[in-house]
Amino acid sequence: MKIPGLRAADELFHDLAHFGRMLDKIRLAQAGTLPEGYFLGEDDFTWWDARCCRFLGVSYADLRKQVEAGASDEEVLKWCTSTGSNPNEEQIKIWTTFLLKRGWRDEASAGLENDKQDSGLGDRDDIVTFVDLQKAQEC
Repeated sequence: MKIPGLRAADELFHDLAHFGRMLDKIRLAQAGTLPEGYFLGEDDFTWWDARCCRFLGVSYADLRKQVEAGASDEEVLKWCTSTGSNPNEEQIKIWTTFLLKRGWRDEASAGLENDKQDSGLGDRDDIVTFVDLQKAQEC
């Protein structure tokens, strides 16, 4: 299902994968238009929101406050880099590569295959990462 206002995880913001999507989910949740089943926050350390916040060295709750107060994407990123870890270009490249390849020949591959089956997309050989699966589910 296509969700207006929700970027794909591979739509990079300042070369960061998932960052824009995470902010979009917060805004959609605040507006009451984020569909059920979309994970927000840090409840599970493997969720991409939680991983992205750890990478940036900020708490999800504090980031969410920034977004809900009306900060732009640029302002939120500036807040993250001044408050958190301020990753360099190489670290950002490693993060983005990790996220964009998650599920492809790694310890998460079995989970990806299970999620493909559960979503009725198990026969799709073109879905080799979790980003591919998200995009297929949201087209």
